Amino acid sequence: MALSVPDGVMVRTVEKASGERPFLLIGNPANKRTIGLQAARTKLGLAPAIVLPYEQLLKRTLYIEEVLLEYKDCSEVIVRLDAPGEDQTVERELIAWGAPDRSGDDSFWSAGPLPEDISVTASEAIRLPQEHGTLLYPAQWYRGYCRFLAVIQQEAEAAGVRVGWVNTPDSIARMFDKRRCWQLLSQHGLSMPALPAPVGSIKNYDELQAAILLSGMKRLFIKLACGSGAAGVIAYQTNPRTGAEIAITTIGIEEIAGGYRFYNAGLLRRYQERSDIRRIVDWVCRQGAHVERWIEKESYDSKSFDVRQLVVGGQACHTVVRLSHTPITNLHLRNERRTDASELLSAELRQAVKHTAEAALRAFPGSTMAGVDVLVQRGNGMTYPIDINPFGDLLYGAEYEGMNTYEWQMLQLHGKD
Repeated sequence: MALSVPDGVMVRTVEKASGERPFLLIGNPANKRTIGLQAARTKLGLAPAIVLPYEQLLKRTLYIEEVLLEYKDCSEVIVRLDAPGEDQTVERELIAWGAPDRSGDDSFWSAGPLPEDISVTASEAIRLPQEHGTLLYPAQWYRGYCRFLAVIQQEAEAAGVRVGWVNTPDSIARMFDKRRCWQLLSQHGLSMPALPAPVGSIKNYDELQAAILLSGMKRLFIKLACGSGAAGVIAYQTNPRTGAEIAITTIGIEEIAGGYRFYNAGLLRRYQERSDIRRIVDWVCRQGAHVERWIEKESYDSKSFDVRQLVVGGQACHTVVRLSHTPITNLHLRNERRTDASELLSAELRQAVKHTAEAALRAFPGSTMAGVDVLVQRGNGMTYPIDINPFGDLLYGAEYEGMNTYEWQMLQLHGKD
């Protein structure tokens, strides 16, 4: 028997004779991630994943509890939460979920009430104009995503069906917050970039300057705590002798009626005017910032680099080296990718990168997969896990054991079915 749900989503009963566990995918149906995963399942002879669209789950026209109940006779149902990005309707629904005038479960959210000047009501969130690139209420978005994740976890538990999460909702919420990640990884004994002030304590430009004076750190990375894809990242440095400042970032500023619009410029911009830098730093800190020492990356062919190391089931697998003439290496900024790390790293260093990434994922026991960005420090080869992405497996061109990232993951999940 099949269960029909809104907008054409169809849940099909997996035949017991096949021995294959059902696979539910929470994602955006037309997204390249969804398409890539479905292609991998087809190639391996697996049934298509049942896609539960974010939009329907957020609008409450679809409930994961009801879907899971269709599989109450199965030994286990695999559930994968994929990235909610690249869909403006979903983005606005998540901002609405995080609104101060909307109730929700804040057990995964640790930043307290949202100030009025960085939040909007739920109805205002839904009506936000379609502006490509605008950084819309990131703290409120993250609060909304935390609330959504909490609901998904509660409803799955209420179904009474055994769920095998690829990454549990609570572990995804922790990975999304760079402040919590730094604390967790430090507690698990990993080397992390030093902080100029206690984690999460810098609230504006003036407090940043006080922290620099006290710590002596003149070169820092300032990161939007819940940002991704280099959105809200600032490579900042100040000259202790002259007081001159430089901020390199993807953040663009546009003066509009009643204030300023902050947006993801898509390319790096270099700011040297103190008024501009103050305005950007104040905005990032107001949304919630993670500030850490700027550790110089190792270089190759006059380009600095770091490594995106995928870890699946505790094992490091696919590797992409990201090279840039700038301090920010994200690939969508037209930086260079290399999928053969042996060209750049010694066998010893490649092993160190893998061990660092595997150790980082162990700090999140509810997760079986993540893309870990590992920094190799110039001069001494020390490795640091500077970012953990629960959706960091979209690695074009990368292969491991002859398989792409989705094929490898599907094999690991279903190889013993």
